[in-house]
Amino acid sequence: MQIFLAYMQKKVYLCTQIGDKLIQLVLTTYVKRLLEVILVAGVMVGCQRTPASFFHQQPVTRVAVTSCTHVGFIDALGELDKVVAVCNKDLIYTPLSDSVIDLGDAMSPNIERLLQAHVDVVFVSSYTQDKVAAQMKRLGLRVVDIHEWQESSPLQRTAWITTFGDVLGCRERADSIYQSVVARYDTLAASVLGVQGRMVMAGNDFRGTWYVPSGNTFMGKLFLDAGAQYAFYDDDRLSSIPLTMEKALLTFRDAEVWVGVNARTLAELKAMDKRYAWLRAYQTGNVYNWLAQSTPSGANNFWERGVVHPDEILKDLIEIVHPTGHHRLIYSAKVYE
Repeated sequence: MQIFLAYMQKKVYLCTQIGDKLIQLVLTTYVKRLLEVILVAGVMVGCQRTPASFFHQQPVTRVAVTSCTHVGFIDALGELDKVVAVCNKDLIYTPLSDSVIDLGDAMSPNIERLLQAHVDVVFVSSYTQDKVAAQMKRLGLRVVDIHEWQESSPLQRTAWITTFGDVLGCRERADSIYQSVVARYDTLAASVLGVQGRMVMAGNDFRGTWYVPSGNTFMGKLFLDAGAQYAFYDDDRLSSIPLTMEKALLTFRDAEVWVGVNARTLAELKAMDKRYAWLRAYQTGNVYNWLAQSTPSGANNFWERGVVHPDEILKDLIEIVHPTGHHRLIYSAKVYE
């Protein structure tokens, strides 16, 4: 009873701080969550990490997401109909129902809309959303932190599908999907093991700095598993490597293939910086982007289905590095004049 009184006292105080407009919505949410506290002994709403068993006892039918990658995982599980609210809806490639609520910017989502959505769970990517998540928890919302972006291994990122499976009540399906992806990925990697592919370069200049993946990053490990030659395998930092334009041009001048440019044509690329034309990959027309499944608004399936299926990204890279003409690229597209 003391816990009950302390809990309600705290929530009433919070309501007075946020204004009359949201009081009814907040109180409705609190009552719902309070019942869950009573029903599930030892589990308090707003705790740092909610046990999977809690979701099994309280079925999840309505969820909100703050990242496009979350949509990719949920869609792969066949549970997309449970998504009722998203951040940055225009940046999501997977088709969503018109009824799905747009919460606005993921860095500062519209809390009033979120409360109106009456969601059971909010999936949050915590890299810049710690304060947002804390606010949601204070308002009585159940938050699940998703850290897939911190994983440097492509398959470790895919493994986060099991967390979504736990929450959505389909863990066996999630395990099956993960195991299938691992099997396909390993088979592809084994097919080029010991076979030296073409030398690759990555990225392009952004406001005076050229960022490239280290050998210990998501893309660096994909390059390695594809059998590509790459200049920065020995750099084991967990982040991108910042280069000057001069350093990048010197390092990559003889690279045979350029991967991941932010352009759709060679002319567009050259317009960004005419020095790009000095590079061998540009001169031979072996330039590729990751925009094959993208929209003018900036949505890109590379960051949705691609995160769940790195085997498909690897298959693209193997074709680029060991060209056969037998594989139709999925996420990558060749950049033409």
